[in-house]
Amino acid sequence: MQNTFIIIGIAVILLVQLVILYFMYLSNSRTRELGKTLTHQYNLIVKIQSTLKNKSATNAVAENAEMIYQDLLQNLIPVMAAIDVMPRNTNEHPLWRALGGIMDEYAKNPFALEKLRRCIKLDAEVARSIDNYMNRADAFLNHLTTTDPDGILAATFTDGLLGQSLTFFAQAKQLAAQTSE
Repeated sequence: MQNTFIIIGIAVILLVQLVILYFMYLSNSRTRELGKTLTHQYNLIVKIQSTLKNKSATNAVAENAEMIYQDLLQNLIPVMAAIDVMPRNTNEHPLWRALGGIMDEYAKNPFALEKLRRCIKLDAEVARSIDNYMNRADAFLNHLTTTDPDGILAATFTDGLLGQSLTFFAQAKQLAAQTSE
């Protein structure tokens, strides 16, 4: 009889231990799930914060766009005068009219590249204006690229007149640097 009580006692102790182990397993699995959930929520919060920061930076660029456009335009005016190009006759912003005039002239007359090359080579003010324009436009595009979460705005500027003008001016600068005229 005493052995029976010992066996029953050991069985009860084992059963209690198994129940405790089961609850510990459940507790650990819930803790792991909670950890995964918290990690996921933290990552979402970081992503939201990044998106809001980028949106804020993009909004700041949009609010300051007029100043950026005027700065770029001020560097284009001596270039346009030197290569004798008129802005487009449209109701666009003056910067886009100026860039459109330059790119339209180049499309009609590839000699415009040679004219610009000569002006860069011979006129320090034109060369300085081209450098300033390219540096500022490139910085503007880089800022847009880093702050635009989906890239639509940055692609619009890069593929548009701003990006085309940078390519055109870079070609002219490269040709001016290569020639010994």
